[in-house]
Amino acid sequence: MKTRKLTVLGLLSALSLILFVIELRLPALIPVPGVKPGLSNIVVLVALFAYDRKSAGAVLFVKTVLGAVFAGSMLRFLYSCAGSLCCFAAAAALRGAVKERQVWFLSAAAACAHNFGQLAVARVVLGTAQVWWYAPILLLSGVLTGLFTGFCARFSLPLLRKFDDHQNRR
Repeated sequence: MKTRKLTVLGLLSALSLILFVIELRLPALIPVPGVKPGLSNIVVLVALFAYDRKSAGAVLFVKTVLGAVFAGSMLRFLYSCAGSLCCFAAAAALRGAVKERQVWFLSAAAACAHNFGQLAVARVVLGTAQVWWYAPILLLSGVLTGLFTGFCARFSLPLLRKFDDHQNRR
Protein backbone atom coordinates (compact mmCIF):
# COMPACT_ATOMS: atom_id res chain seq x y z
CA MET A 1 0.00 0.00 0.00
CA LYS A 2 1.32 3.41 -0.89
CA THR A 3 2.20 5.77 1.92
CA ARG A 4 -0.23 8.42 0.63
CA LYS A 5 -3.16 5.98 0.56
CA LEU A 6 -2.30 4.64 4.01
CA THR A 7 -2.13 8.19 5.35
CA VAL A 8 -5.47 9.16 3.81
CA LEU A 9 -7.10 5.97 5.14
CA GLY A 10 -5.71 6.76 8.59
CA LEU A 11 -7.18 10.24 8.39
CA LEU A 12 -10.52 8.86 7.17
CA SER A 13 -10.53 6.35 10.05
CA ALA A 14 -9.84 9.12 12.55
CA LEU A 15 -12.55 11.33 11.04
CA SER A 16 -15.03 8.47 11.12
CA LEU A 17 -14.22 7.79 14.77
CA ILE A 18 -14.52 11.48 15.66
CA LEU A 19 -17.96 11.67 14.03
CA PHE A 20 -18.98 8.48 15.84
CA VAL A 21 -17.97 9.90 19.23
CA ILE A 22 -19.66 13.24 18.52
CA GLU A 23 -22.84 11.42 17.56
CA LEU A 24 -22.75 9.51 20.86
CA ARG A 25 -22.87 12.83 22.69
CA LEU A 26 -25.66 14.41 20.64
CA PRO A 27 -29.20 14.32 22.00
CA ALA A 28 -31.61 12.05 20.14
CA LEU A 29 -33.09 13.66 17.04
CA ILE A 30 -36.38 11.90 17.66
CA PRO A 31 -37.55 10.11 20.83
CA VAL A 32 -37.09 6.63 19.34
CA PRO A 33 -34.29 4.48 20.80
CA GLY A 34 -31.65 3.41 18.33
CA VAL A 35 -32.35 6.04 15.68
CA LYS A 36 -29.19 7.96 14.88
CA PRO A 37 -28.05 9.73 11.73
CA GLY A 38 -24.94 7.56 11.24
CA LEU A 39 -22.62 10.45 10.44
CA SER A 40 -19.51 8.26 10.64
CA ASN A 41 -20.86 6.17 7.78
CA ILE A 42 -20.36 9.12 5.43
CA VAL A 43 -16.63 8.56 5.74
CA VAL A 44 -16.91 4.81 5.17
CA LEU A 45 -18.93 5.45 2.01
CA VAL A 46 -16.34 7.92 0.79
CA ALA A 47 -13.62 5.30 1.32
CA LEU A 48 -15.69 2.70 -0.53
CA PHE A 49 -16.16 4.89 -3.59
CA ALA A 50 -12.80 6.67 -3.57
CA TYR A 51 -10.75 3.52 -2.98
CA ASP A 52 -12.09 -0.03 -2.69
CA ARG A 53 -13.95 -2.52 -0.49
CA LYS A 54 -10.84 -3.51 1.46
CA SER A 55 -9.99 0.11 2.29
CA ALA A 56 -13.55 0.92 3.34
CA GLY A 57 -13.63 -2.25 5.44
CA ALA A 58 -10.46 -1.14 7.22
CA VAL A 59 -11.96 2.28 8.00
CA LEU A 60 -15.14 0.61 9.27
CA PHE A 61 -13.17 -1.88 11.38
CA VAL A 62 -11.16 0.87 13.09
CA LYS A 63 -14.30 2.93 13.72
CA THR A 64 -16.24 -0.03 15.11
CA VAL A 65 -13.56 -1.37 17.43
CA LEU A 66 -12.28 1.95 18.73
CA GLY A 67 -15.83 3.33 18.89
CA ALA A 68 -16.76 0.46 21.20
CA VAL A 69 -13.71 1.20 23.34
CA PHE A 70 -14.70 4.86 23.63
CA ALA A 71 -18.36 4.01 24.21
CA GLY A 72 -17.26 1.63 26.98
CA SER A 73 -19.94 -1.00 26.58
CA MET A 74 -19.57 -4.62 25.47
CA LEU A 75 -23.26 -4.78 24.61
CA ARG A 76 -22.91 -1.70 22.41
CA PHE A 77 -19.96 -3.43 20.75
CA LEU A 78 -22.16 -6.45 19.88
CA TYR A 79 -24.85 -4.24 18.39
CA SER A 80 -22.29 -2.15 16.54
CA CYS A 81 -20.44 -5.18 15.13
CA ALA A 82 -23.62 -6.85 13.90
CA GLY A 83 -24.91 -3.65 12.35
CA SER A 84 -21.56 -2.83 10.79
CA LEU A 85 -21.08 -6.30 9.31
CA CYS A 86 -24.55 -6.35 7.77
CA CYS A 87 -24.18 -2.78 6.55
CA PHE A 88 -20.80 -3.46 4.98
CA ALA A 89 -21.97 -6.70 3.37
CA ALA A 90 -24.84 -4.86 1.71
CA ALA A 91 -22.65 -1.93 0.62
CA ALA A 92 -19.89 -4.18 -0.72
CA ALA A 93 -22.41 -6.31 -2.62
CA LEU A 94 -24.08 -3.28 -4.21
CA ARG A 95 -20.89 -1.33 -4.91
CA GLY A 96 -20.29 -2.83 -8.36
CA ALA A 97 -23.85 -2.11 -9.50
CA VAL A 98 -24.12 1.44 -8.14
CA LYS A 99 -22.45 4.45 -9.71
CA GLU A 100 -20.97 7.20 -7.59
CA ARG A 101 -23.84 9.59 -8.27
CA GLN A 102 -26.22 6.93 -6.86
CA VAL A 103 -24.35 6.45 -3.58
CA TRP A 104 -27.50 7.61 -1.78
CA PHE A 105 -29.28 4.41 -2.88
CA LEU A 106 -26.47 2.18 -1.67
CA SER A 107 -26.36 4.10 1.60
CA ALA A 108 -30.10 3.68 2.26
CA ALA A 109 -29.91 -0.07 1.58
CA ALA A 110 -26.84 -0.42 3.79
CA ALA A 111 -28.50 1.53 6.62
CA CYS A 112 -31.49 -0.82 6.50
CA ALA A 113 -29.11 -3.80 6.61
CA HIS A 114 -27.40 -2.19 9.62
CA ASN A 115 -30.72 -1.95 11.44
CA PHE A 116 -31.52 -5.56 10.56
CA GLY A 117 -28.21 -6.68 12.10
CA GLN A 118 -28.94 -4.77 15.27
CA LEU A 119 -32.45 -6.23 15.49
CA ALA A 120 -30.98 -9.72 15.12
CA VAL A 121 -28.67 -9.08 18.08
CA ALA A 122 -31.57 -7.64 20.08
CA ARG A 123 -33.54 -10.81 19.31
CA VAL A 124 -30.75 -12.95 20.78
CA VAL A 125 -29.92 -10.68 23.73
CA LEU A 126 -33.52 -10.10 24.78
CA GLY A 127 -34.65 -13.62 23.92
CA THR A 128 -37.91 -12.53 22.32
CA ALA A 129 -39.14 -12.28 18.76
CA GLN A 130 -41.18 -9.23 19.69
CA VAL A 131 -38.23 -7.00 18.76
CA TRP A 132 -39.19 -7.55 15.12
CA TRP A 133 -42.26 -5.35 15.66
CA TYR A 134 -39.75 -2.51 15.87
CA ALA A 135 -38.48 -3.28 12.35
CA PRO A 136 -40.78 -0.92 10.39
CA ILE A 137 -39.67 2.07 12.48
CA LEU A 138 -35.99 1.18 12.12
CA LEU A 139 -36.32 0.49 8.41
CA LEU A 140 -37.98 3.85 7.80
CA SER A 141 -35.32 5.61 9.85
CA GLY A 142 -32.66 3.59 8.00
CA VAL A 143 -33.93 4.79 4.65
CA LEU A 144 -34.10 8.43 5.78
CA THR A 145 -30.73 8.51 7.55
CA GLY A 146 -29.16 6.42 4.77
CA LEU A 147 -30.34 8.91 2.17
CA PHE A 148 -28.88 11.74 4.23
CA THR A 149 -25.48 10.08 4.71
CA GLY A 150 -25.46 9.00 1.06
CA PHE A 151 -26.03 12.52 -0.19
CA CYS A 152 -23.34 13.82 2.18
CA ALA A 153 -20.91 11.20 0.84
CA ARG A 154 -21.89 12.01 -2.74
CA PHE A 155 -20.94 15.64 -2.28
CA SER A 156 -17.83 14.85 -0.19
CA LEU A 157 -16.23 12.60 -2.81
CA PRO A 158 -15.29 15.46 -5.18
CA LEU A 159 -13.62 17.25 -2.26
CA LEU A 160 -11.44 14.22 -1.52
CA ARG A 161 -10.57 13.88 -5.19
CA LYS A 162 -9.72 17.58 -5.39
CA PHE A 163 -7.45 17.19 -2.37
CA ASP A 164 -5.80 14.12 -3.93
CA ASP A 165 -5.27 15.96 -7.23
CA HIS A 166 -3.78 18.94 -5.43
CA GLN A 167 -1.41 16.68 -3.47
CA ASN A 168 -0.38 14.78 -6.60
CA ARG A 169 0.62 18.04 -8.34
CA ARG A 170 2.98 19.03 -5.52
